[in-house]
Amino acid sequence: MAQRNKLKFIILGLLSENELTGYDITKAFDSDIGEFWSANHSQIYPLLKRLEDNQLITHRLTITGEKLEKKSYSITDQGTNELHQWISEPTPALSATKDEFILKLYFIHKTDDARLKPMLTEQLNLHKNKLTHLQQQMKSKFHNQSDSNNFGHFLILQHAIQRETGYTNWLTETIQGLASN
Repeated sequence: MAQRNKLKFIILGLLSENELTGYDITKAFDSDIGEFWSANHSQIYPLLKRLEDNQLITHRLTITGEKLEKKSYSITDQGTNELHQWISEPTPALSATKDEFILKLYFIHKTDDARLKPMLTEQLNLHKNKLTHLQQQMKSKFHNQSDSNNFGHFLILQHAIQRETGYTNWLTETIQGLASN
């Protein structure tokens, strides 16, 4: 079965919330969406053209400054229908994460490998920082523990906090286990 372009649905989803420029969409990957999905400029702009060619989105031109034209994109009814259909479909497959640290760790064979403790410590610091960031996001965006207007985002943050908590606990226990050997 062919892999579906998830980025297409992310863009449709973002446009279902607000009219956005290509720049705004790119910036969304630096904040909330970037917590669980990545995309870059070179993927987004050609896809915007294809989505518009397929009549899933449309744009209007606005002038900023004296001459600069800016495209503001919005979702069409056809795009909304396709987004709703995609959200309603089952998601039966688990996807593997591409974690370079885990890949490197796979090739460490001995508990006394000198590279192991620095690798684990580096990752522990990175995951602690990520956990702190996610907790701050939760506190600033959902100070009442949830938001009925954006419950999915609340659930994603909750999941990410639990994931990072588990990851930091595992790294801490692993480092402590190495120290006792």
